[in-house]
Amino acid sequence: MNQLSRTATLTTALVALLLTSLALPAAAERGDDAERKSKNGHVEATLDGVTVTLDYGRPEMRGRDIFGALVPFGKVWRTGADEATTITFSADAMVEGKAIAAGTYALFTIPGEERWTVIFNATADQWGAFGYAEDADVLRVEVPASSGEMTEAMTFTVDETAVHLMWAEVEVSFTVTAAAS
Repeated sequence: MNQLSRTATLTTALVALLLTSLALPAAAERGDDAERKSKNGHVEATLDGVTVTLDYGRPEMRGRDIFGALVPFGKVWRTGADEATTITFSADAMVEGKAIAAGTYALFTIPGEERWTVIFNATADQWGAFGYAEDADVLRVEVPASSGEMTEAMTFTVDETAVHLMWAEVEVSFTVTAAAS
């Protein structure tokens, strides 16, 4: 095989590898969860024309006290386990009436006994909250916390109007709508 043929074959193989890697699902970015205590979670839904996707680690209670103990009040929390939770908006949106551009963000929270701060941070690819930097926050909204059904493994759901976080006996929700044109 001459040099030109080897170069063409190598180029073709590299392009195929690149295209394959781009086609992998978002959950693959969190890695295989077979050996993890906290399994991967993924939810995707369309609210008011905006597709919202969340990828997160699902910690379990396993008999532990959660809010105010394992997850302290008043401190930034990764809102899940392992890698930072990510949220993707397919189009410009409004979260609790405040504008946010289309894109992928790390989703952090600051839990409180009655109210939580939900944080959308520009540095989506990070481990936990260890590299969290407030100056990369794109948006912060404050929402009420409410009592919910007992939920062993942290779970996000999305309905027609809002994203809901449920864990232990707590539920926190924030609304998402399309940005005004």
